Amino acid sequence: MLHIVSVNTIGDVITVIERALLFIILLRIISGSIEISAAALMYKFNDLEKAFYINSMLALVGPVILIVTTGLALSGLTEKISLTRMVCLFSGVLLILFSLKAK
Repeated sequence: MLHIVSVNTIGDVITVIERALLFIILLRIISGSIEISAAALMYKFNDLEKAFYINSMLALVGPVILIVTTGLALSGLTEKISLTRMVCLFSGVLLILFSLKAK
């Protein structure tokens, strides 16, 4: 059966979608836009050195988005999961970031 939801204002959208989820979606859209823009700049400059510099800047954006979206998700789930589980999840994210930097 098809359910049709009437959305009249931005406030109605926020009530349909949880606020934390909405922020995560927006951050991922922004992150994807940054990635596509970086690829377009690399193509425009057509220079390996500049592409390397742009790629290095992207290496800063990815982990920041990962940490912020994980933090938002955990804050949205505070009532649903235990503190121990939250600490384990956030520690896992930190271990992923640490392993990327390890030699």
